Amino acid sequence: MANIKSAMKRIKQGEKRRVRNAAARSTVRTALKSARTALDGGQVAQAREALHRTIQILDKAVTKGVVHKNAAARKKSRLTRQLNALASR
Repeated sequence: MANIKSAMKRIKQGEKRRVRNAAARSTVRTALKSARTALDGGQVAQAREALHRTIQILDKAVTKGVVHKNAAARKKSRLTRQLNALASR
C-alpha cells in the first residue's frame, strides 16, 4: 500500500476509472452482441435499429476513451457490411 498522500489518491482515482471503464466496455459488448443477434435473425428493420444503437454506443465509448477510434470504426464497418448484405438479399 502507498504511504504518500498523492500515491494514495492515484490509487483511488485508478480504481474509480477502472470501474467506470469496465461498465462502459460491458455496455459496448452487449450492444455488439445484440446487433450481431439481430443481423443473424434476418429481419432488416430490427437489425438496422440495433445497428443504429450500437453505433451510438461505440461513438460514446470512443469519446470517453474506452475504445480506440479505429477499433470502433472497424466494428461499425463490419456490422454495416453485414447489414447491407442482409438487405440486398
